[in-house]
Amino acid sequence: MRSEHLRHAAIVRPPVASAVVVDELPARAEVLAAWAARVRANREQVDRHREVQDGDFYAPVASTFRYQPEQTADPVLDALEAMVRPGEDLLDIGSGGGRYALPLASRARRVIALDPSPAMLAILRDGIAATHATNVEAIMARWPMADPPTADVTLIAHVAYDIEEIGPFLDAMERAARRLCVAVLFELPPPHAIDALWPAIHGEPRATLPALPEFLALQVARGRLCDVRLVRLPAAPVDPDAFLARARRLLWLREDSEKDRALRDSLHRELPQPRNPQIGVVSWSIST
Repeated sequence: MRSEHLRHAAIVRPPVASAVVVDELPARAEVLAAWAARVRANREQVDRHREVQDGDFYAPVASTFRYQPEQTADPVLDALEAMVRPGEDLLDIGSGGGRYALPLASRARRVIALDPSPAMLAILRDGIAATHATNVEAIMARWPMADPPTADVTLIAHVAYDIEEIGPFLDAMERAARRLCVAVLFELPPPHAIDALWPAIHGEPRATLPALPEFLALQVARGRLCDVRLVRLPAAPVDPDAFLARARRLLWLREDSEKDRALRDSLHRELPQPRNPQIGVVSWSIST
């Protein structure tokens, strides 16, 4: 396991003579538009190829986001615990099943956990009951929301990738924070291994979502000075049945369709190799 601290900052250049060529940083509007275009292309590609329709997208896998207190080795959680001061309020936007909201409740005065998925909130409420966490409030809501709660620290963990209007999303996150904003993102989009299957199954390369590098470029364009901690997770073995179910869901295939049979044949021949994914824990202070 490796951990690093980086400093990622907007660059301010002094005036230069006209004869000197200086590369310009991309404008905020350009970076926001590029982010939105990638999210939109990803969604439109799904709409062209999907064999199943939306419901609660996370319902089939919500249980995998359950907080498991027996799993103590989590470098991302270690980084988050160092950022939340004892007695502070935490707002976890897109909390899922409470993977971070529940353990951080032992440090924070109050945790407000927001998520739009009924299945995820059911898992979270089970976790609240199991851990007797009386200071965790679960709210069904989509961010940004009208009349949002505020907290000392606002957190988004693996939420930003598919947010098309990322500028207003982050602006609202900052308005809700009294001291610090934190974002957790993978270096590569989470379905990276499954994205690689798109040409064989759907006949075209995947339009990939933005991830950590694009988020840091976005923060530069927004004029935010960020601290970045990089952590590398240990490789986990690939379970063939679990990977098939996840690939089917993220390729939007109907079970036993022609494409689904092609997917099963492909994975029978070769499963992806285990990876050591790298995650960035990005934080930036709120000016008061």
